[in-house]
Amino acid sequence: MSSVIAATRFSVLDRSRTREGRTNAEALRDTVRLAQELEGLGYHRFWVSEHHGVPGVAGSAPTVLAAAVAAATRTIRVGTGGVMLPNHQPLIVAEQFGVLESLFPGRIDMGLGRSVGFTDGVRKALGRDKGDAEDFAAQLDELLGWFRGTSPTGVHARPAEGLTVPPFVLAMGEGAAIAARAGLPMVIGDLRSREKMQRGIDHYRAHFRPSPWAREPYVVISGTVAVAATPAEARRLLIPEAWSMAYSRTHGTFPPLPPAERVDALPMTGKERGFYESGLAGHIAGTEEQVAHELETLLKETGAQELLVTTSTYDREALLDSYRRLAGIFAS
Repeated sequence: MSSVIAATRFSVLDRSRTREGRTNAEALRDTVRLAQELEGLGYHRFWVSEHHGVPGVAGSAPTVLAAAVAAATRTIRVGTGGVMLPNHQPLIVAEQFGVLESLFPGRIDMGLGRSVGFTDGVRKALGRDKGDAEDFAAQLDELLGWFRGTSPTGVHARPAEGLTVPPFVLAMGEGAAIAARAGLPMVIGDLRSREKMQRGIDHYRAHFRPSPWAREPYVVISGTVAVAATPAEARRLLIPEAWSMAYSRTHGTFPPLPPAERVDALPMTGKERGFYESGLAGHIAGTEEQVAHELETLLKETGAQELLVTTSTYDREALLDSYRRLAGIFAS
């Protein structure tokens, strides 16, 4: 194993993707089972996500799901990738993470994003609009203040006040600049836009201000990694998500994951085919040897300290096999 891979932490974000013919409950239980498996394989952290009103995603309440994951595991760090801060009052978020940290001390991460609802209907249901994302920096500052006990309201966030829950900023667009100014670790993707990702990392490092939460920049790269016995098998892992993304771009809704065999038999319009092929490109996928080589190149170019793998596919056994093979690369 290369020294750069050996020095890197490997973690996983599972978005609780629903599968055709399976229930939301199964997707959530799949997430918990995956966390248990990955803990045994030596992954550093396991995160869950927040999506509202999306047919293809069961994970709508990340702090609740994180509690279930933490209760089912013993050592792996557990967190959110992320709680979308514009959707919530910072006090409530502080209280939720305070409860998690109190129940599972030293294992909880607080990944925070600035996205609001996926559609106008979801934003209306949440009582939010697109402009709420513009207040993310102020919301972030207020949230961190609840842990430090510095709120000007005179109110105290219990049990959060005085606890240390590591915060991370999910950097999309302005996120890199906000993470740098706040002095927080940053999670950035995706692997299909390497130049854009590198610009965000460079800006973050150049403008980072040390804080009580982090003395120096900490970069986590997120993206899809698929490892299999052959390149063709690795590519098959990418097919369900690529098709779902293409469908969402052409039909406006994000569907459950289909089996790769069904996608192979589907007729597609030229536009759908273009989005689908684009969705298959740019990821790290292949055999152990191929993936190890690509990872070494990526980590040397970016200097990232951690990789957060975000792979979703229909075949959960093949997904677990991919994570086992990846663990064989970084834990050998």
